[in-house]
Amino acid sequence: MDKQSAFPIGGASRIAHVLIEALPYIKRFKNKTIVIKYGGNAMVDENLKNNFARDIVLLKLVGINPVVVHGGGPQIGKLLERLGKTTRFVDGMRVTDSETMDVVEMVLGGLVNKEIVNLINNHGGSAVGLSGKDGDLIRARKISFKNNLASHNVLENNDLGHVGEVASIDSSVVDLLVKGGFIPVIAPIGVGDDGRSYNINADLVAGKMAEILNAEKFILLTNTSGILDKQGELLTGLSLGEIEELITNQTINGGMIPKVRCVVGALNSGVASAHIINGTIEHAVLLELFTDKGIGTLLLRR
Repeated sequence: MDKQSAFPIGGASRIAHVLIEALPYIKRFKNKTIVIKYGGNAMVDENLKNNFARDIVLLKLVGINPVVVHGGGPQIGKLLERLGKTTRFVDGMRVTDSETMDVVEMVLGGLVNKEIVNLINNHGGSAVGLSGKDGDLIRARKISFKNNLASHNVLENNDLGHVGEVASIDSSVVDLLVKGGFIPVIAPIGVGDDGRSYNINADLVAGKMAEILNAEKFILLTNTSGILDKQGELLTGLSLGEIEELITNQTINGGMIPKVRCVVGALNSGVASAHIINGTIEHAVLLELFTDKGIGTLLLRR
């Protein structure tokens, strides 16, 4: 089969147009670091998982440095259910005793992390999986229910267990991997000054990682299209001032608020721009980065 019969002229022309449209973005982001928080339904659907892995490999091949931080809440919940262990949430945080933390480490640092690494490598990349405990990457600080949560739920001794927040990040091991041509894939587990492991929200870890790495972009994959106005229409571009106004008038509400706060923190700390996009769209990362219109919400410091 010759090239002309394999690719009809119209189809080939569209492919050429896509490549030409992507070219200035590829040049702009070459040698830049992009931190991507990977979670939600994109981690469950087999087709989406493979598309995500291909996207990450392509970014690396064109000279961009992707760093992936992943979640895994649904996977943790399923294994706990199979083990017959009841899960309790307070203000969206999983109460994590020592047994639950063992499961969290098994799922995040083992099953989920290695699956992502394997997918990226199978599609031609060179990924390396990390827990926040590796190379003292993430130091954690235990979250105190009494001091940090607004809920009026009552916990014994106000204790969420092994639930933490980011105290500090030492990016040395990540820098070495990136310079060596590898793709870091990071599980959001940290270690405290007490030597204990802590489960940390992946959005928080990804936002802090973007800050520390001085990333060009921070991308949050979600199960929604991005930030919507009160009529449900996608807001494609927002400044920090506009974001605060949308939070004040409750256009941004519920579970989107902590995600947006992570983005605001990253932008205020020097990250050039951030994106909140729908990870259930095939090749969402490429469409947002390399097309003129994009598919989600772009957030800028201006």
